[in-house]
Amino acid sequence: MAERLAHAIRRYRWLLLAAWLVVLTGAGVAALPLAGKLSGGGWYVSGSDSQLAAQALRSGLTGRDDSNLVVVVHDERHTADSPEFARRAGGAVQAVLDDERLAASSAYGWQSFTGPDRDRFLGEDRRTTVTMVGLDVDDGTARRVLPDVQGELADRFAAEGLRVSLVSAASLFGEINKLSQTSLTEAELIAFPLILVILLWLYRSVVATAVSFVVSMTALGLTFGLLSLLAGRFELSIFVQNAATMIGLGVSVDYSLIIISRYAEELRRGRDRFEALVTTLRTSGETVLFSGLIVVLSTSALFLVPLNVIGSIALGIVLVVAFAVLSSVVVLPVVLYLLGDRVLKGAVRLPGGRARSLEVSENPWYRLAMRIMRRPVLWLLPPALALLALAVPGLGMSTFTPDARVVPASSPVRFGYDTMRAQFGPGAASPLQVVVTVAGDLGDAEGAALTGLAERLRALPHVARVDTPLDVLRAVDPARPVAVLAALGGLPADARQTIEHFVSADRHTVVLEVIPDDHAASPGVIALYDRVRAEADRLPDGLRAVVGGETAEGVDANAAIADRLPYVLVVMLLIIYVLLLVTFRSLLLPLKAIVLNLLSVGATFGLLAIVFQHGFGVELLGTVSHGYVQNFVPILLLAILFGLSTDYEVFLLHRVREEWQRTGDDTVSVATGLARTAPLISGAAVLMLAVFGAFTLTGINPIQQLGFGLAVAVALDATLIRLVIVPASMRLMGRWNWWLPGRRQPAPVTATPAPAVREDALR
Repeated sequence: MAERLAHAIRRYRWLLLAAWLVVLTGAGVAALPLAGKLSGGGWYVSGSDSQLAAQALRSGLTGRDDSNLVVVVHDERHTADSPEFARRAGGAVQAVLDDERLAASSAYGWQSFTGPDRDRFLGEDRRTTVTMVGLDVDDGTARRVLPDVQGELADRFAAEGLRVSLVSAASLFGEINKLSQTSLTEAELIAFPLILVILLWLYRSVVATAVSFVVSMTALGLTFGLLSLLAGRFELSIFVQNAATMIGLGVSVDYSLIIISRYAEELRRGRDRFEALVTTLRTSGETVLFSGLIVVLSTSALFLVPLNVIGSIALGIVLVVAFAVLSSVVVLPVVLYLLGDRVLKGAVRLPGGRARSLEVSENPWYRLAMRIMRRPVLWLLPPALALLALAVPGLGMSTFTPDARVVPASSPVRFGYDTMRAQFGPGAASPLQVVVTVAGDLGDAEGAALTGLAERLRALPHVARVDTPLDVLRAVDPARPVAVLAALGGLPADARQTIEHFVSADRHTVVLEVIPDDHAASPGVIALYDRVRAEADRLPDGLRAVVGGETAEGVDANAAIADRLPYVLVVMLLIIYVLLLVTFRSLLLPLKAIVLNLLSVGATFGLLAIVFQHGFGVELLGTVSHGYVQNFVPILLLAILFGLSTDYEVFLLHRVREEWQRTGDDTVSVATGLARTAPLISGAAVLMLAVFGAFTLTGINPIQQLGFGLAVAVALDATLIRLVIVPASMRLMGRWNWWLPGRRQPAPVTATPAPAVREDALR
């Protein structure tokens, strides 16, 4: 197969090159509008209470529509006691209502009230007002236009001493989208120079270094082009671009490293470019293909989780890895064949002197492996116990969905959230919304049931207040408050607005808003959510209640991830076990690989909790701890790390198995395999650390956590796992490494000494 592919590349090389350039150009053009098509949504679980509540809130309620926001105006020069305050604050809110891009349909709050109740929407400092605005635009459109509107408002009113903020899920994720683009650019500016320097150090060739970027450019270009086309028809999360870039850069430079280094090595051995290409495709090409297949299949298990945000990120990773494999075994070989031995040109002299050829027994990696295998238990226990100790904090990891604290404090959106919490209570920006649907007419019995529910909710711990229409209705008619709805037109305008904000026009939907005493992700509010749901379930027949809001959305998302995690884990483990079984023809080696992967992932989770949940050393990363880990990060890490860790396992064990088949000596085959692959694994790990580290230092909080977890896992895997634990464990397993029922063990043979190993050899 490798020879047939090489023949096709030699025969159709110019046609393949032209087709590649055309496709890549088309993908680049298609990718241009990708950022504007991505959504900040994807956190709702289909059919969950939080999703049903969000849908029910679009039932013709004043200040609520297809999407909603809160306009927060803070006057730094005047208080509400000044006549200027009303004019200035009112002008800022009116600017929002008049903006055609937002298509405001109704308002409820300080701007729309005129009587004494207006002070309910005035902050404790008497400088801050809030007005709820319903927008007649879909949520996706709101997320795209709100960042521009927010920026214009901030610039327009800053000179007047007014701070205007738009607070909503749409504005928050619109801001996250903008910050994602900025952090993506910053990460690339850090990562690319580092990759360039590392590749120059590894290849010692300018041409080879330049060619290695062919895979990255192709994989990312095709992925973004296809994602842009898909985003026009399906909702894709804003995090997909960062995740695809991070993983795409990591695997593409790794795969190009494997292919180019082997091709260059074959040329140095005196083979012509066709023979070198055939050998490269048969060896390194097969390794890349198999490794990419493992990453793609293990990541595909994430599609079992019914959360669009996870599905979107999984799709991006699957596509970018698949395109990285395709470009590594088709596009890159075309370029290498056209260059021939010119790929060795542009030699660079770097510190470290000239490479020396060493006998295998003199290689430092070989000597390290033999030293470890002389006392395998002594070398195995300390790192294994250390990894287990690091994993312990991960057992108490708390997770939740992103909130406003993931954006910088300097952001106008973050200012709005912080100001609402400071002036109206910690939970004012994230109420629990109990949405009650009435099957028939809303009568006295239903009114009594709703009144009882409101009183029970007020009595719950961690409740600051409960906002309902019932107090207004009872003020008009204490005996039959619901009957007032029939004569709503005769009420004062402010009272009518309050009722219409909580009761739909068809009188079949009633909203009770529970304002907690802390932010949405706090343990107390999460516990409160469970109590609110329990109280809502006590309503009599004819009334059905669902609980929505930021806390409900996070709890439902966490539950969906927890419910599907066992299935995801089982599918991944089966995929990896079967593929490794087929590859190495061993029953026990795949089990060992899985155990080591679990050890590495466990330690990574523990460090993730230590840094981002408990805050130890978090300031070194330029971020802060929110007391929890973003809920999609652990399950993404689980899938990605199992794939990447198995990559290193494949690189190492392919060569160990080759030596074992040649010599039948378990100890020598492990040491020789390590000597031949350790430089490659180390170089690949350094490249990935550069990429993941760049995102750890520059990304927004969820991407920082993902980058940190990947960087830590790669570092652990390429050092403690591959260099120490693997040789020690394989020495203890001995000939059981390659046990497969019905297969005969090879007898040791007297073979010619293995070729010398260059100190800088990559393969």
